[in-house]
Amino acid sequence: MIGVFDSGVGGLTVVRELFRQLPQADVLYFGDTARSPYGNKSPQTIVKYALEDTAFLLSRGAEAIVIGCNTASAEATEIIRQTYPKVPLFEVISPAVNAALQVSNSKRIGVIGTRGTVGSGVYQRQLQAADPRVAVFAAACPLLVSLVEEDWINQPETKLIVGRYLQPLADSHIDTLILGCTHYPLLKGVISAKLGKHITLVDPAEATVAALIAQLPPAAHNGNGSGQFFASDITAPMQTVARRWLGREINWQMGVVEAM
Repeated sequence: MIGVFDSGVGGLTVVRELFRQLPQADVLYFGDTARSPYGNKSPQTIVKYALEDTAFLLSRGAEAIVIGCNTASAEATEIIRQTYPKVPLFEVISPAVNAALQVSNSKRIGVIGTRGTVGSGVYQRQLQAADPRVAVFAAACPLLVSLVEEDWINQPETKLIVGRYLQPLADSHIDTLILGCTHYPLLKGVISAKLGKHITLVDPAEATVAALIAQLPPAAHNGNGSGQFFASDITAPMQTVARRWLGREINWQMGVVEAM
């Protein structure tokens, strides 16, 4: 069983890709909606939450963990790996970096994410370590997670805010943009309309699931395609977003994490 956690509903973009690329996968999801967003929290708090989320999924039977959150991937991957060395662990940053490097022709790559992700510099470091010729243009977009969680995806205010965030990147003549938060693929249409179709959008969920499939043992391909969904707070907007994004009704259950 593959466990996926996120600060809210954004990690469902990973679940959607799992169901698309690996339909036999049995998925266990936890959205920490009661404590969302993670992007404006301190690194210490993010690590604490990520360890608690991981422990919750493992207690429910997860045999592999996907950190479906860029902020938690940036701050907590190594600590989770040290805490659970025998558990297969996948994060969303490295696959997105590799995908962006493959599609960018100009080597001018943009990254948008939460304050925590952008402030950590993890995308900048990984991109330039892989190819020193790359110029990276990063922008924190702290309001976008809340707009997605509230199902304001197609509201005029959201389009205005997206435009304000992306204008400096458009002016930098990037040819590739990493959607450095798993909430952001829900805004692909709005983002693409602002930047234009000549700029390639890299969805970390797509790249992460492809990397996961390549590394999982054959037994992972023999599941029933089941899904169990937990959240630390269940709200009407998140249920609407989940239903629309996954194309199915979700039986949400309350998930309570234990403090570590």
